[in-house]
Amino acid sequence: MPEYPDKLEQALNDFAIELPSWGFANTGTRFGKFLQDCAASSIEEKFADAGQVHRFTGKCPTLALHVEWDVPQGTPVSHVRELASRYGVRAGAINPNLFQDQMYKHGSLCNELPEVRAHALDHILYSIELAEALHSRDISLWFADGSNYPGMANIRRRKEWMQEGLRSAHEHLSPDQRLLVEYKPFEPAFYHTDLADWGMSLLHARSAGPQARVLVDTGHHYSSQNIEQIVAWLLSEDMLGGFHFNDRRYADDDLTLGSIDPYQVFRIFAEIRHFEWETRSKADIAYMIDQSHNVKNKIEAMIQTVTTAQELFAKAALLDHETLEHHRNHHNIIDAENVYKDAFATDVRPILREWRRGQGLDEEPLIAFRKSGYLEAISKERKGRHKESAAYA
Repeated sequence: MPEYPDKLEQALNDFAIELPSWGFANTGTRFGKFLQDCAASSIEEKFADAGQVHRFTGKCPTLALHVEWDVPQGTPVSHVRELASRYGVRAGAINPNLFQDQMYKHGSLCNELPEVRAHALDHILYSIELAEALHSRDISLWFADGSNYPGMANIRRRKEWMQEGLRSAHEHLSPDQRLLVEYKPFEPAFYHTDLADWGMSLLHARSAGPQARVLVDTGHHYSSQNIEQIVAWLLSEDMLGGFHFNDRRYADDDLTLGSIDPYQVFRIFAEIRHFEWETRSKADIAYMIDQSHNVKNKIEAMIQTVTTAQELFAKAALLDHETLEHHRNHHNIIDAENVYKDAFATDVRPILREWRRGQGLDEEPLIAFRKSGYLEAISKERKGRHKESAAYA
């Protein structure tokens, strides 16, 4: 594979990954919450922990914020800016909370009650204002809206309410902001979900306006679905706005990226790299993690996810696109597949270690973090607080 060290270095330099604030906090499943002594319980602690991941990986410069959990209405924006400056991680995508309030039991923008729809829209507009104040480009929208029983909802009318709400939100965007519209096939709604797949998100994003794009969560698909085909179509339509990285065994399992099917993640990156090779332009994609771990240590899981993403992205950067196109155009099926398999089979870890040295980073981020003593220090500092809150888990 010719000249791969140079193109690999450039690919790694350009590959920034956003961390989720909620990934550093205690979270749970429907059945309970398993507390970690080190878990963050304030926005400052989340920034501090994210700063550690960025310090040891070098490529996580932003922290996605969840409005209700991190910056509820009334939070001084100056406080968030000061934390970002102190810990060396900027505020990233702003995530409205459109599912936790009791009034959202039957949906938010798709709710039958106009006062609930208005409340949801007001919350999105506040999120847009907050994003502008923090110089954050993206507002990430995920809706739990849907129904659980046949006859419960007017599906067509709910589609129209969603369109109306997204158009209204789009009208309030500043010129450099984007709406990222996410989808999920089921849960918490099990009969119908108002934004159940990429096609629905694509239609709603287009209806909203030119600054809306689709957000692909790698866990929000049925088993065996061809996510890289979705990625290819969205790239072709100039509608791929970003990713939420995780993995899943059956459905939305929130597992660390690549823990189940690393070859699928590689194939997604391969589609993006080939698109960039064909168009001679860099795809404008926000790469974000959406994981919250209950059994893995939270900070270590984030470092593991970032290094895994870097390895798989580096493998995709090794693709020989000219050879691949030649074999495709001549129907050399085995040879074309082997271009993929050869790149995926390449051990890029020595190159990543060399790249990290050149960036002034430790060669092994996870080992370096463990040696730093940070985890032990925060676990000791935060331990008592979590014991006090265990009754509310």
